[in-house]
Amino acid sequence: MDNNKPYIKVENLKKYFSTKRGLLHAVDDVSFEIKRGETLGLVGESGCGKSTLGRCLIRLLDSTSGKVLLQNPEGEGYTDVTKVSAREMKELRKRVQIVFQDPYSCLNPRLSVWELIAEPLIVNSIYDDKAAMRKRIRELMDTVGLAERLENSYPHELDGGRRQRIGIARSLALNPEFIVLDEPVSALDVCIQAQVLNLLNSLQKEFNYTYVFISHNLSVVRHVSDRIAVMYLGQIVELSEYKELFANPLHPYTQALLSAIPVAKLDVQRERIILEGDVPSPIEPPDACRFAGRCRYAQEVCHHGTPPLTEFAPGHFVACHFAGKLD
Repeated sequence: MDNNKPYIKVENLKKYFSTKRGLLHAVDDVSFEIKRGETLGLVGESGCGKSTLGRCLIRLLDSTSGKVLLQNPEGEGYTDVTKVSAREMKELRKRVQIVFQDPYSCLNPRLSVWELIAEPLIVNSIYDDKAAMRKRIRELMDTVGLAERLENSYPHELDGGRRQRIGIARSLALNPEFIVLDEPVSALDVCIQAQVLNLLNSLQKEFNYTYVFISHNLSVVRHVSDRIAVMYLGQIVELSEYKELFANPLHPYTQALLSAIPVAKLDVQRERIILEGDVPSPIEPPDACRFAGRCRYAQEVCHHGTPPLTEFAPGHFVACHFAGKLD
Protein backbone atom coordinates (compact mmCIF):
# COMPACT_ATOMS: atom_id res chain seq x y z
CA MET A 1 0.00 0.00 0.00
CA ASP A 2 1.34 3.42 -1.03
CA ASN A 3 1.13 5.65 2.06
CA ASN A 4 2.22 8.65 -0.02
CA LYS A 5 -1.14 8.67 -1.79
CA PRO A 6 -3.94 10.66 -0.12
CA TYR A 7 -6.23 8.41 1.89
CA ILE A 8 -9.21 10.71 1.32
CA LYS A 9 -9.68 13.18 -1.51
CA VAL A 10 -12.54 15.69 -1.29
CA GLU A 11 -13.27 17.41 -4.59
CA ASN A 12 -15.61 20.39 -4.98
CA LEU A 13 -17.98 19.12 -2.29
CA LYS A 14 -21.24 21.03 -1.87
CA LYS A 15 -24.18 20.62 0.47
CA TYR A 16 -27.17 22.93 0.04
CA PHE A 17 -30.39 22.88 2.05
CA SER A 18 -33.66 24.10 0.56
CA THR A 19 -35.41 26.84 2.56
CA LYS A 20 -38.36 29.13 1.87
CA ARG A 21 -35.92 31.94 1.11
CA GLY A 22 -33.67 29.93 -1.19
CA LEU A 23 -30.75 27.52 -1.00
CA LEU A 24 -28.69 27.58 2.18
CA HIS A 25 -25.04 26.99 1.23
CA ALA A 26 -23.88 24.95 4.23
CA VAL A 27 -20.81 23.53 2.44
CA ASP A 28 -19.82 25.34 -0.73
CA ASP A 29 -17.19 23.97 -3.13
CA VAL A 30 -14.76 22.48 -0.58
CA SER A 31 -11.67 20.53 -1.69
CA PHE A 32 -8.83 19.01 0.36
CA GLU A 33 -6.90 15.80 0.95
CA ILE A 34 -6.10 13.74 4.04
CA LYS A 35 -3.21 11.30 4.43
CA ARG A 36 -3.56 7.93 6.11
CA GLY A 37 -2.93 8.15 9.85
CA GLU A 38 -3.27 11.95 9.83
CA THR A 39 -5.51 14.18 11.93
CA LEU A 40 -7.08 17.09 10.08
CA GLY A 41 -8.49 19.71 12.43
CA LEU A 42 -11.56 21.56 11.20
CA VAL A 43 -12.30 24.83 12.99
CA GLY A 44 -14.60 27.81 12.66
CA GLU A 45 -17.49 29.63 14.25
CA SER A 46 -20.80 27.92 15.01
CA GLY A 47 -22.80 27.66 11.81
CA CYS A 48 -19.81 27.70 9.45
CA GLY A 49 -20.65 24.22 8.12
CA LYS A 50 -17.93 22.13 9.72
CA SER A 51 -20.28 19.52 11.24
CA THR A 52 -22.25 19.31 7.99
CA LEU A 53 -18.98 18.72 6.13
CA GLY A 54 -18.02 15.96 8.56
CA ARG A 55 -21.35 14.21 8.06
CA CYS A 56 -21.06 14.48 4.28
CA LEU A 57 -17.62 12.83 4.40
CA ILE A 58 -19.14 9.62 5.77
CA ARG A 59 -22.50 10.12 4.03
CA LEU A 60 -24.67 10.63 7.06
CA LEU A 61 -25.86 13.47 4.83
CA ASP A 62 -26.06 13.15 1.07
CA SER A 63 -24.05 15.88 -0.62
CA THR A 64 -25.52 18.13 -3.31
CA SER A 65 -22.54 17.63 -5.62
CA GLY A 66 -18.83 16.88 -5.56
CA LYS A 67 -16.82 13.79 -4.65
CA VAL A 68 -15.51 12.12 -1.49
CA LEU A 69 -12.93 9.60 -2.66
CA LEU A 70 -11.90 6.96 -0.09
CA GLN A 71 -8.86 4.82 -0.81
CA ASN A 72 -9.71 1.16 -1.32
CA PRO A 73 -8.47 -1.33 1.34
CA GLU A 74 -5.79 -2.76 -0.93
CA GLY A 75 -4.55 0.75 -1.72
CA GLU A 76 -5.41 0.55 -5.41
CA GLY A 77 -7.89 3.14 -6.62
CA TYR A 78 -10.64 5.02 -4.80
CA THR A 79 -14.33 4.63 -4.03
CA ASP A 80 -16.57 7.68 -4.34
CA VAL A 81 -18.57 7.59 -1.11
CA THR A 82 -21.22 9.89 -2.60
CA LYS A 83 -22.05 7.43 -5.42
CA VAL A 84 -22.15 3.97 -3.81
CA SER A 85 -25.37 2.01 -3.42
CA ALA A 86 -27.12 1.41 -0.10
CA ARG A 87 -25.73 -2.16 0.06
CA GLU A 88 -22.20 -0.95 -0.68
CA MET A 89 -22.59 1.83 1.87
CA LYS A 90 -23.49 -0.70 4.57
CA GLU A 91 -20.15 -2.42 3.98
CA LEU A 92 -18.37 0.92 3.82
CA ARG A 93 -19.80 1.87 7.23
CA LYS A 94 -17.43 -0.66 8.76
CA ARG A 95 -14.52 1.49 7.56
CA VAL A 96 -15.86 4.94 8.46
CA GLN A 97 -17.33 5.98 11.81
CA ILE A 98 -18.25 9.07 13.80
CA VAL A 99 -18.06 10.17 17.45
CA PHE A 100 -20.76 12.73 18.23
CA GLN A 101 -20.56 15.87 20.32
CA ASP A 102 -23.02 15.08 23.11
CA PRO A 103 -22.09 11.80 24.79
CA TYR A 104 -25.53 11.52 26.42
CA SER A 105 -28.07 12.31 23.69
CA CYS A 106 -26.38 9.94 21.21
CA LEU A 107 -26.72 6.93 23.54
CA ASN A 108 -29.95 4.98 24.01
CA PRO A 109 -30.78 5.46 27.73
CA ARG A 110 -32.58 2.10 27.84
CA LEU A 111 -29.46 0.12 26.92
CA SER A 112 -26.64 -0.86 29.26
CA VAL A 113 -22.97 -0.21 28.47
CA TRP A 114 -22.60 -3.81 27.28
CA GLU A 115 -25.65 -3.54 25.00
CA LEU A 116 -24.57 -0.17 23.60
CA ILE A 117 -21.14 -1.46 22.58
CA ALA A 118 -22.63 -4.73 21.30
CA GLU A 119 -25.16 -2.96 19.06
CA PRO A 120 -22.91 -2.33 16.01
CA LEU A 121 -21.57 -5.89 16.26
CA ILE A 122 -25.11 -7.31 16.29
CA VAL A 123 -26.42 -5.08 13.49
CA ASN A 124 -23.53 -6.12 11.23
CA SER A 125 -23.70 -9.82 12.27
CA ILE A 126 -20.01 -9.89 13.17
CA TYR A 127 -20.20 -12.75 15.68
CA ASP A 128 -22.30 -15.90 15.85
CA ASP A 129 -20.63 -16.98 19.07
CA LYS A 130 -21.80 -15.02 22.14
CA ALA A 131 -18.60 -15.84 24.00
CA ALA A 132 -16.50 -14.32 21.20
CA MET A 133 -18.68 -11.22 21.15
CA ARG A 134 -18.44 -10.83 24.92
CA LYS A 135 -14.65 -11.11 24.65
CA ARG A 136 -14.61 -8.42 21.94
CA ILE A 137 -16.78 -6.09 24.03
CA ARG A 138 -14.51 -6.44 27.02
CA GLU A 139 -11.51 -5.77 24.78
CA LEU A 140 -13.16 -2.56 23.58
CA MET A 141 -14.00 -1.50 27.13
CA ASP A 142 -10.41 -2.09 28.16
CA THR A 143 -9.11 -0.19 25.12
CA VAL A 144 -11.09 2.95 25.96
CA GLY A 145 -10.55 2.69 29.72
CA LEU A 146 -13.98 1.48 30.89
CA ALA A 147 -13.89 -0.83 33.91
CA GLU A 148 -15.51 -4.24 33.45
CA ARG A 149 -17.76 -3.56 36.45
CA LEU A 150 -19.58 -0.88 34.40
CA GLU A 151 -20.87 -3.23 31.70
CA ASN A 152 -24.35 -3.40 33.29
CA SER A 153 -24.55 0.34 34.02
CA TYR A 154 -26.75 2.76 32.11
CA PRO A 155 -25.72 6.13 30.60
CA HIS A 156 -27.49 8.22 33.26
CA GLU A 157 -25.40 6.49 35.94
CA LEU A 158 -22.10 7.60 34.38
CA ASP A 159 -20.26 10.90 34.05
CA GLY A 160 -19.63 12.65 30.72
CA GLY A 161 -16.16 11.23 30.26
CA ARG A 162 -17.31 7.62 30.61
CA ARG A 163 -20.27 8.26 28.29
CA GLN A 164 -17.93 9.61 25.65
CA ARG A 165 -15.70 6.56 26.08
CA ILE A 166 -18.76 4.42 25.29
CA GLY A 167 -19.25 6.42 22.09
CA ILE A 168 -15.61 5.91 21.17
CA ALA A 169 -15.83 2.17 21.91
CA ARG A 170 -18.91 1.91 19.64
CA SER A 171 -17.04 3.67 16.84
CA LEU A 172 -14.09 1.26 17.20
CA ALA A 173 -16.19 -1.91 17.33
CA LEU A 174 -16.00 -2.62 13.57
CA ASN A 175 -12.27 -1.84 13.25
CA PRO A 176 -12.69 1.33 11.17
CA GLU A 177 -9.95 3.21 9.33
CA PHE A 178 -11.44 6.70 9.31
CA ILE A 179 -13.26 8.46 12.18
CA VAL A 180 -14.99 11.84 12.19
CA LEU A 181 -14.74 13.36 15.67
CA ASP A 182 -17.50 15.98 15.87
CA GLU A 183 -16.56 18.20 18.83
CA PRO A 184 -16.01 15.11 21.00
CA VAL A 185 -14.86 17.02 24.09
CA SER A 186 -16.80 20.30 23.96
CA ALA A 187 -19.46 19.03 26.38
CA LEU A 188 -16.90 17.78 28.93
CA ASP A 189 -15.06 19.37 31.85
CA VAL A 190 -11.49 20.47 31.14
CA CYS A 191 -9.85 17.66 33.12
CA ILE A 192 -12.04 15.07 31.36
CA GLN A 193 -11.27 16.70 27.99
CA ALA A 194 -7.58 16.01 28.51
CA GLN A 195 -8.25 12.34 29.30
CA VAL A 196 -10.37 11.85 26.15
CA LEU A 197 -7.88 13.70 23.93
CA ASN A 198 -5.00 11.60 25.24
CA LEU A 199 -7.07 8.47 24.65
CA LEU A 200 -7.75 9.48 21.03
CA ASN A 201 -4.06 10.20 20.47
CA SER A 202 -2.97 6.86 21.90
CA LEU A 203 -5.56 4.97 19.82
CA GLN A 204 -4.35 6.68 16.66
CA LYS A 205 -0.74 5.75 17.38
CA GLU A 206 -1.70 2.14 18.09
CA PHE A 207 -4.13 1.53 15.20
CA ASN A 208 -3.10 4.21 12.66
CA TYR A 209 -6.58 5.74 12.51
CA THR A 210 -7.28 8.71 10.25
CA TYR A 211 -9.21 11.50 11.99
CA VAL A 212 -11.14 14.60 11.07
CA PHE A 213 -11.34 16.52 14.36
CA ILE A 214 -14.11 19.15 14.34
CA SER A 215 -14.02 21.88 16.97
CA HIS A 216 -14.46 25.61 17.59
CA ASN A 217 -11.64 25.50 20.14
CA LEU A 218 -8.30 26.25 18.47
CA SER A 219 -6.32 25.32 21.58
CA VAL A 220 -7.80 21.81 21.53
CA VAL A 221 -7.31 21.44 17.78
CA ARG A 222 -3.68 22.49 18.10
CA HIS A 223 -3.10 19.70 20.61
CA VAL A 224 -4.38 16.89 18.38
CA SER A 225 -4.00 17.97 14.72
CA ASP A 226 -1.32 17.50 12.10
CA ARG A 227 -2.95 20.05 9.82
CA ILE A 228 -5.76 22.55 10.39
CA ALA A 229 -8.45 23.78 8.00
CA VAL A 230 -10.26 27.00 8.91
CA MET A 231 -13.86 27.28 7.68
CA TYR A 232 -15.96 30.40 7.23
CA LEU A 233 -19.55 30.30 5.95
CA GLY A 234 -19.24 26.98 4.16
CA GLN A 235 -15.80 27.49 2.64
CA ILE A 236 -12.24 26.67 3.68
CA VAL A 237 -10.32 29.94 3.90
CA GLU A 238 -6.99 28.59 5.17
CA LEU A 239 -5.33 25.17 5.35
CA SER A 240 -1.88 24.48 6.74
CA GLU A 241 0.22 22.41 9.11
CA TYR A 242 -0.70 23.37 12.64
CA LYS A 243 2.68 24.89 13.53
CA GLU A 244 2.72 27.04 10.42
CA LEU A 245 -0.87 28.15 10.97
CA PHE A 246 -0.21 29.33 14.52
CA ALA A 247 3.14 30.92 13.66
CA ASN A 248 2.11 32.59 10.41
CA PRO A 249 -1.66 32.93 9.91
CA LEU A 250 -2.29 34.57 6.53
CA HIS A 251 -6.07 34.95 6.37
CA PRO A 252 -7.59 37.85 8.38
CA TYR A 253 -10.25 35.54 9.79
CA THR A 254 -7.63 33.09 11.07
CA GLN A 255 -5.72 36.00 12.60
CA ALA A 256 -8.86 37.09 14.42
CA LEU A 257 -9.51 33.58 15.74
CA LEU A 258 -5.96 33.21 17.02
CA SER A 259 -6.06 36.62 18.71
CA ALA A 260 -8.95 35.37 20.88
CA ILE A 261 -6.89 32.58 22.47
CA PRO A 262 -5.98 33.53 26.07
CA VAL A 263 -2.28 33.84 26.87
CA ALA A 264 -1.34 32.37 30.25
CA LYS A 265 1.56 34.80 30.82
CA LEU A 266 1.28 38.19 32.52
CA ASP A 267 4.19 39.70 30.59
CA VAL A 268 2.84 38.67 27.17
CA GLN A 269 0.22 40.79 25.45
CA ARG A 270 -1.55 39.93 22.22
CA GLU A 271 -3.47 42.32 20.01
CA ARG A 272 -7.15 41.40 20.19
CA ILE A 273 -8.76 41.70 16.77
CA ILE A 274 -12.41 42.67 17.14
CA LEU A 275 -14.52 41.67 14.15
CA GLU A 276 -17.12 44.25 13.19
CA GLY A 277 -19.66 44.41 10.41
CA ASP A 278 -22.37 42.00 9.32
CA VAL A 279 -22.08 38.30 8.62
CA PRO A 280 -23.52 37.63 5.15
CA SER A 281 -26.45 35.25 4.85
CA PRO A 282 -25.56 31.70 3.82
CA ILE A 283 -28.76 31.69 1.76
CA GLU A 284 -27.82 32.54 -1.82
CA PRO A 285 -24.52 34.23 -0.79
CA PRO A 286 -22.99 36.81 -3.14
CA ASP A 287 -20.13 35.99 -5.51
CA ALA A 288 -17.54 37.74 -3.35
CA CYS A 289 -15.23 37.11 -0.42
CA ARG A 290 -17.67 36.18 2.34
CA PHE A 291 -15.44 37.70 4.98
CA ALA A 292 -15.12 41.07 3.23
CA GLY A 293 -17.86 42.75 5.30
CA ARG A 294 -15.93 42.07 8.52
CA CYS A 295 -12.36 42.37 7.22
CA ARG A 296 -10.28 45.42 8.16
CA TYR A 297 -8.19 44.97 5.00
CA ALA A 298 -11.09 44.66 2.53
CA GLN A 299 -10.83 46.56 -0.75
CA GLU A 300 -12.99 46.84 -3.84
CA VAL A 301 -11.67 43.62 -5.39
CA CYS A 302 -12.86 41.67 -2.35
CA HIS A 303 -16.49 42.46 -3.18
CA HIS A 304 -16.26 41.04 -6.72
CA GLY A 305 -15.50 37.34 -7.10
CA THR A 306 -14.66 34.67 -4.54
CA PRO A 307 -10.89 34.30 -4.00
CA PRO A 308 -9.76 30.71 -4.73
CA LEU A 309 -7.92 28.58 -2.18
CA THR A 310 -4.36 29.08 -3.43
CA GLU A 311 -1.07 27.54 -2.26
CA PHE A 312 0.80 30.60 -0.97
CA ALA A 313 3.71 28.55 0.45
CA PRO A 314 4.42 24.78 0.37
CA GLY A 315 1.47 23.12 2.10
CA HIS A 316 -0.06 26.47 3.12
CA PHE A 317 -3.29 27.30 1.27
CA VAL A 318 -5.16 30.60 1.66
CA ALA A 319 -8.31 32.06 0.08
CA CYS A 320 -7.47 35.77 0.22
CA HIS A 321 -6.59 38.34 -2.45
CA PHE A 322 -3.99 39.89 -0.14
CA ALA A 323 -2.42 36.84 1.54
CA GLY A 324 1.14 37.65 2.59
CA LYS A 325 0.64 41.35 1.92
CA LEU A 326 -1.13 42.21 5.17
CA ASP A 327 0.58 44.16 7.93
